[in-house]
Amino acid sequence: MPTKPVFEAESTLTDRYQTTVPEPVRLALKLGKRDKLRYALQPDGSVLMTRAPQADEEDPVLEQFLDFMARDLAGHPERVHSIDRGLIERIQALVGQVEVDLDVPLSPDDE
Repeated sequence: MPTKPVFEAESTLTDRYQTTVPEPVRLALKLGKRDKLRYALQPDGSVLMTRAPQADEEDPVLEQFLDFMARDLAGHPERVHSIDRGLIERIQALVGQVEVDLDVPLSPDDE
């Protein structure tokens, strides 16, 4: 006889096959933003979802890009220039009034 689940919940898939993990599941798995999930399809058709272990390895693409930048800066120091005040002021004029709160959930329109 199958055991009764501790918790059951439903979530809806968006048009882009995304969903929100219900809060009790996030708490039980100790999930944070940008954590990865692992899915294991069981022989009976059920799916076991667990928190994927965090990778300790560096991002190979980022590492290659940073190596490239370091070599370029070392080989061509004359290419390094300070940003002039005019550019800084233009950037601030474009984005200075924009407020971003990364902890606020996306609206349905932004999904």
